[in-house]
Amino acid sequence: MSRARPKAAAVGGPAGAGRPNQKSRTRKDLLQAAARLVRQGRNPSLEEIAADALVSRATAYRYFPDVGALLLESSLEIATPGPDELFHDVASDDAAARAERVDAALHDVALANEPALRTMLAHGLQRSLGAETPAAPLRQNRRSPLIEAALEPARGQFRPAALDTLAKALALIVGPEGFIVCKDVLQLDDAEARKVKRWAIQALVDAARKPAPAAAPEPALAKSGRAKRSVASRRAKRAVAKPARRASPRR
Repeated sequence: MSRARPKAAAVGGPAGAGRPNQKSRTRKDLLQAAARLVRQGRNPSLEEIAADALVSRATAYRYFPDVGALLLESSLEIATPGPDELFHDVASDDAAARAERVDAALHDVALANEPALRTMLAHGLQRSLGAETPAAPLRQNRRSPLIEAALEPARGQFRPAALDTLAKALALIVGPEGFIVCKDVLQLDDAEARKVKRWAIQALVDAARKPAPAAAPEPALAKSGRAKRSVASRRAKRAVAKPARRASPRR
């Protein structure tokens, strides 16, 4: 029996945004199909995964170089919790604490699946060298839905622009890149890496809560120049409006 693909929810945004969203959904469909087949105890081929995801074999190859890369990333898809799973027992609206929960979960996934994670990142980097503009997304964005779920209860605590910037800034800390920087570049042990990332998350949330900076005071010279122009303009208007005085006839 064939499965019907669920209808995608309407997504707001500028015209043309739908195509990248559709490509991300197709990539996620392939990962979820692979995960389903693996959970059934199968060792599926790329053709079987494509059929389960209701896409063609050619489409599957645009997203993954081979079945090994697809199965490898599907193991990370299985291991990563969704927003409902991560926050089902959390009532707090503390943005920093909720974001730290996301980081801890993704850090645990990275630690438990480090070889698969590094191989996935290597595949993405290799494919990014193949074309100036890849035809399909090179990575699945798993962190943003979790970050958005973390910040949702605290939405009223931030200005909209600050909330948007905060979500993007947190994505730089949370996820495999932050994990690898702490381990490879900074050479921190696991406890120190988690501590540094918690500090960074709290600092970003605190910065986002600050009120918008007040407009800088106008320099006195600019004020003086504008005042002079205003006086000159008023004098000119009065001169135009004043009727010309007629010369009295000489008697």
